This record gives sequence, C-alpha cells and structure tokens, in this order.
Amino acid sequence: MKKLFYYLKPVAGMMTVGTIIKFIGSIMDLFLPYILAHLLDNVVPEAKNSGEIRTIFIWGGVMIICAAVAWIGNIVANRIAASTTRDAVKQMRSDLFRKTINLSEKQINDFSIPTLEMRLTGDTYNIHRMVGMMQRMGIRAPILLIGGVIMTFSMEPVLTCVLLCALPIIGFVVYFVSKKGIPLYDKVQSSTDKMVRIVRENIVGVRVIKALSKTDFEKARFEESNEEVGKNDMSAAIIMGITSPVMQILLNAGLVAVVFVGAIRVDAGLSEVGKIIAFMSYFTIILNAMMAVTRLFVMCSKGIASMNRIAEVLDEKDEQEIFLGAAPSEDIDTDNKIVFDKVCFSYNGVKDNLHNISLSLKKGGTLGIIGATGSGKTTLIKLLMRFYDPQSGSIYIDGKDIRKMSSKELRSRFGIAMQNDFLYAGTVEDNLRFEREVTTEEINEAIIRAQAGDFVNERGLDYQLDMSGHNLSGGQRQRLLVARALAGNPEILILDDASSALDYKTDSALRSAIGNIDPSPTTVIVAQRVSSVMNSDVILLLDNGETVACGDHETLMRECEMYREIAETQMGGGV
Repeated sequence: MKKLFYYLKPVAGMMTVGTIIKFIGSIMDLFLPYILAHLLDNVVPEAKNSGEIRTIFIWGGVMIICAAVAWIGNIVANRIAASTTRDAVKQMRSDLFRKTINLSEKQINDFSIPTLEMRLTGDTYNIHRMVGMMQRMGIRAPILLIGGVIMTFSMEPVLTCVLLCALPIIGFVVYFVSKKGIPLYDKVQSSTDKMVRIVRENIVGVRVIKALSKTDFEKARFEESNEEVGKNDMSAAIIMGITSPVMQILLNAGLVAVVFVGAIRVDAGLSEVGKIIAFMSYFTIILNAMMAVTRLFVMCSKGIASMNRIAEVLDEKDEQEIFLGAAPSEDIDTDNKIVFDKVCFSYNGVKDNLHNISLSLKKGGTLGIIGATGSGKTTLIKLLMRFYDPQSGSIYIDGKDIRKMSSKELRSRFGIAMQNDFLYAGTVEDNLRFEREVTTEEINEAIIRAQAGDFVNERGLDYQLDMSGHNLSGGQRQRLLVARALAGNPEILILDDASSALDYKTDSALRSAIGNIDPSPTTVIVAQRVSSVMNSDVILLLDNGETVACGDHETLMRECEMYREIAETQMGGGV
C-alpha cells in the first residue's frame, strides 16, 4: 500500500480539506436526532405550558440549518473526493503505462500481455473505486458510527449497552471475512487475466478460426475459462457476502431488544419518548454506517488485491536500468559495422537457442539470415536490438559493445520491418511518420523504394487505415512497414521476413531499390527464400541455433551442402 500513499501524497492537501468538510457535515447529521429529542421532550412541553411557540420555530430553524450544512458539506466533499481520486489514479495509470512500455521483452513475457492490460484497466478501476469510496464513506461512516454510539450513550446508557453487545461479534466477522477475501479477489483477477488472453487470441485469429471450422472448440475453451472466473468470483462473493446478513441479523436483533427495553423504561418513567425516538434515529444512523463499513471492506479487499498487482509491475526495473546493470566488453578496433563475437543465448537458461554465433558485416553491407523455422533467426535480431542480452559473448556496433549504449542511443540507429508488425488506426501518413521528425519528401521517397507507390498514390496519404491495417492486403501492409522503416533514414535496416507476402518481382525490385540508396544502410535480411538473400555480402545459415555456414552465395553453393539443397529446391534451374 506504500505505492498508493505515494500517489495520494500530491493531493493530500485537497483530501484534508475534503475530510474537514465531510467531518463537519457528518457532525451536523449527528446533531439532528439530539435536537429533535430536546424539541420533543423539553421545548414543546414548555411552549405548551407557556403558550409561546416562538421557541419551537427557533429550534426548528436550527435543525434546518444543520441539515443544510450537512447536505452542502457532503456535496462539496464528494466533489473534492471525485477530483482527487481522478488525479491520483490518472497519474498511477500513466506511470503504469510508462513502466509497461519500458519493460524488457523478457519481463513482458513473464507477466504476459493480457495481465498487463488488465492491470492497466480493471485493477486501476478497482483502485479508483476504493479511493473514491474511502473519501466519501471511509470518513463519514466511522464518524457516524462512533459519534452515534457516543450520542446514544450520553442520552440512554442502558439502551446503548444493549446495542453495543452486537458490535464485537460484527467486528470479528468483518476481520475474518477481510482476511479471507483479499486472496480470493487476487485469484479472481488472475483467472480474469486468463479469460482476457483467450478473448484476445480469438479476436486476433478470428479468420483462421473460422477458416478451420474451430469456432465450437474456441467457444468451449472460452466457456471453460469463463466458468473458472465465475467460480472464483462466486467463492469471493460468498465469503464477502457473509458480513451483510450477519450484520443485519445482529443489528435487527439489537433493534428489537432496544425497542423492548426502551418501552419498559418509558413505562417505568426512567426515560422519555423523545429520547427513544432520537435513539431509534441514531440506531438507523449506526446501522447504515455499519453497512457502509461492510461495503468499504469489500471494496478495500478488491482494491488491495489490485494495488498489489499494480505494485508488482511498478517495482520492476525498467529496461534502461537493466541496461545500466550489464557488464560490457572493451571496445574493439574494427571497420565493420556489426560484429557478433561467440554469442550464446537461452530463453529459459537451460538449452541454448543460439550457440557460439560469430560474424562480421561491413558498413553499408547486407547480411542475409536464412534457416528453418525455429532456427534462431528472429532471436538473433532481438539480441542485436538488445531486447535480450546474451548469456555469453558480445555484440558490437561500430566497434562499441551495445551494452555501453542507452536504449535510445542504440535503437535510434535502426529501422525495422517485421512480418507481423503493427499498423495503428490512423492515416497512411501518420503510420509512416510515426511521430518522428520526418519530412513529407522523405516519406514519399520511402514509399517509392518500398514499392508501395501504386496503391498509396491511388488512395492518398490521408487514407484511413483500420486497426492493424486490416483494410489492406498482406503485401500492401508489408510494403507500408518497409516504407516506415526506410522513412527514418536508418543506419541499420532490418527486414525480418518482411517480404514473405510479396511476389518475386516486387521482392527483387524492393531489394534493388534499397541497394541504390546513397549512402546505403547496413541491411539485415531475415528470409525463408534464397532469392531474398542470395545477393547479400554475408549469408548466415542457421540450424537449431548454430551456424551451419557463413559466407557469400557462391561460397555457400560451393562448400555447404545444406544451403545448396535449399537453393536448388526453391530455385531449381534458376540457381
């Protein structure tokens, strides 16, 4: 909860003002039954005896003033509560989003994207409700509860003792339920994360699911997850729901006892009707306050569980901190743009996904990476861009270990287009500019080089794309992604299977256009087709994370049987 107090600290001043106003309004509410008892037991009999009713109107006016102050005070305090809650949770949500996008890829994988989405939405919503209710009812309910008991004790100690017999039992029930409820709500949130993941997968893959006639299977999978959420939610609701009926039973039993004892005392002349009426009003106030406290405990149980989940993300080191904690190698004297020196990497720390990778690529040169699915091609790119750090070995750019560079310094050198990269809902120009200082002329040049001029010129730069570019064909999306990578004039251009949806002619024209850029960027091409990499200065053939061969096309055709078989299978006589 320390994290929550951190976000409440900037609005503590306004919260204090709201608390004072809420306190005054609650005190005014407490005075109303007391004034009513005084009016009935003292003022009215005196006015009846003297014939002077002016005093009745005066005390009636006092009651109206107290009611007005209470009403206005509660409205003002509730507005302040809404404002301070909004500001605190807004800042929390901003920090959580900033932390999320600054997490390393490993951290994102550990949390998973659906749970990060839920923490940004559902959990912050629970915090918003908890903080708002704490300011509205967390101050008012205890004041009315404690104040009501004090007022009744000052008026009728005997009846108050009857009422207080139920409070210790209620307190124990609330404590027990709260202790059990917080872990259950944490479990509810975890199962909800799982359900969101399934929904997300189905939305993204809806066309494939329909094409393979797997809608019934996915419905069953969702229903299973939905059933789990409902089961966990029911368990939490049953536990948390114990407080309300127990309190109702105890307080209503107390009410019956108060009426019974009160009637006996009035009949014996030990009390007065006005005090009994006031006592009943206070009893109603105390009952409502106890019910509010119950709702607060339920809301706080959800809020604390959500705050713990949010704190888990906020307490993580961001990617830049991990960068600074790495131990870089000494710089090397080289004319090469990119150097991999005996790099080994494993996702799970057990088996290497890349083993002993060494290669060099000159400035302005082209590296082609080819290999079967799962051979480590994309993993190599992730290491180059430092989404992960290798367990051993070093990676250099311009002779400098990339672990000596900040994330901004390193990644500002790259332009990257991946096979399944994203386009957001916006215009073509917005997607290509991507909030960078890129001129319209550079965008148009990038469109031409990416072979996207035909359909972009037809539709215009202001053409509105759907989310993920679903109103474009696969080849059109890939050409826009390549254009976006080229628009920033990067030092290093990475095309990770970015031409898989292009025909051979367009793919060849794209590679030719990139080769004619002056000065030419250092290019890394990940591909399945030999035709996409055969003109590269260096071709790296990977198999199960290990280097099978490294050299130019002619050398590999001459010396590497695996590469030659791949080339002949794909290109036949064209090889």
